[in-house]
Amino acid sequence: MTTNLHQRQQQQPPPLADPYPLSPRSLAATAHQNPAAALFKRSTLLFLLSLLIILGVFFPYSGNPNIFSYIVGRGGGSTDLKWRDYTLSEAAAFVGKNGTVIVCAVSQPYLPFLNNWLISVARRGHHEKVLVIAEDYATLYRVNRKWPGHAVLVPPAPDAQTAHKFGSQGFFNFTSRRPRHLLNILELGYNVMYNDVDMVWVADPFPYLKGNHDVYFTDDMAAVKPLDHPHDLPPPGKKGRTYICSCMIFLRPTDGAKLVMKKWIEELKDQPWSKTKKSNDQPAFNWALNKTADQVDLYLLPQAAFPSGGLYFKNQTWAQETKGMHVIIHNNYITGFEKKIKRFHEFGLWLVDDYINESPLGRL
Repeated sequence: MTTNLHQRQQQQPPPLADPYPLSPRSLAATAHQNPAAALFKRSTLLFLLSLLIILGVFFPYSGNPNIFSYIVGRGGGSTDLKWRDYTLSEAAAFVGKNGTVIVCAVSQPYLPFLNNWLISVARRGHHEKVLVIAEDYATLYRVNRKWPGHAVLVPPAPDAQTAHKFGSQGFFNFTSRRPRHLLNILELGYNVMYNDVDMVWVADPFPYLKGNHDVYFTDDMAAVKPLDHPHDLPPPGKKGRTYICSCMIFLRPTDGAKLVMKKWIEELKDQPWSKTKKSNDQPAFNWALNKTADQVDLYLLPQAAFPSGGLYFKNQTWAQETKGMHVIIHNNYITGFEKKIKRFHEFGLWLVDDYINESPLGRL
């Protein structure tokens, strides 16, 4: 119950008296004012200011008090610094919808690709499930300023100054963290989809995740498969292993999926990057699949829906024949930011320039 502080009867002061004199010089200017009215004006201003703060800050995050604690701070310091304490379990709980989290791993140079990918995900209505695993603090802060709660950094952060050129040690260090992130989310009990951000969704992929298999993946080969190809793990290639892409993976929180992630981590330790063997995470992922295939329920997604860049961009006959069947397009089989952007432009898949307002991040 609110009590009006001005309900009690007060004796009116003399006409020229001011209960809150500012200075002798101000007496003449304020002699005509009613002191109760002045008090009322102060109270009204304070009330309106409080209301604006509540409406502008609290209500957008009232559905998640935990996120609100990060927005308003945890005992001082800038808002950006609060996100250093934001944990993977808190982030997964915030973004997870229907038991599913969509994950990408991003460092600052890839932010334009993140925005492009997010526009395509938002068009399919799944952007609220997205968790950006920031691989540097600049990315963590920039994403959470625009889209609070949707980015987390799992320490230690890789060297932010390292150029992530395909085949470089920086690229290996960046991608080799992936299976650990995915395993941690599985251990929290979520389904998890991983995407590289040089992808574009042209349809909703979730209807293609049929059944209750442990691990879903795509073939990275450019050779054309029959439309009704089997969904088993393909046979090994010349190097004794398969050529499955580690760019688009869907995992259920099963013992089988966790086993594959653990084996992937082991294989990365056994095959470290060196100047003579400029490895990346994908061969280790394939070895993990090959070595656990008899213990895990694996599912190869249809090639027509999830083609490699070597097939979609380089085989226009096939692309025309399968038009309308495509779901996620991967801009691989090419290296370099500028070259990737140019190819996306040529195929009408660079969305940032004309549709930036469709991204939950807006213009970065």
